[in-house]
Amino acid sequence: MSVILTQTDTTVGFLSQDAQKLYEIKSRKTSKPFIKVYQNFKSFLNDGNRVPPSQRVLVRRSNKTTFIVKNQAFRIAKIKLDSQILRDNSWYYSTSANRAGKNFDREFCESKADIIIEDKNGLSENSSSNLLKINNIKKRKLR
Repeated sequence: MSVILTQTDTTVGFLSQDAQKLYEIKSRKTSKPFIKVYQNFKSFLNDGNRVPPSQRVLVRRSNKTTFIVKNQAFRIAKIKLDSQILRDNSWYYSTSANRAGKNFDREFCESKADIIIEDKNGLSENSSSNLLKINNIKKRKLR
């Protein structure tokens, strides 16, 4: 699987279905999992995932929010770029496009990506998503 550099719903990111490639690019410990980004709620459910019934409306209506349910991080993000490559898969592992702990460096990112998808607005580093840990009873904001 290839690594895609693109503007995500939040910031510039690397997307891939191969988590190992992303671990190598980021020099990240394999004990720290990546966020799984789904095109829509239906894709999320079709992948065998569940959300506590009391939190389903929150997940469906949220924007720029990552959820953690039973130690699995995911986000539902509609694709804003008109790209067949991004539409071909219902989910991707996602991480910010930078070296671990550093800011966006276009040269570094372009050297690591197999495919670059960019529109007329270019690539810009924006704020990361909100992070909520949810269960049947409560939600807790982590970021």
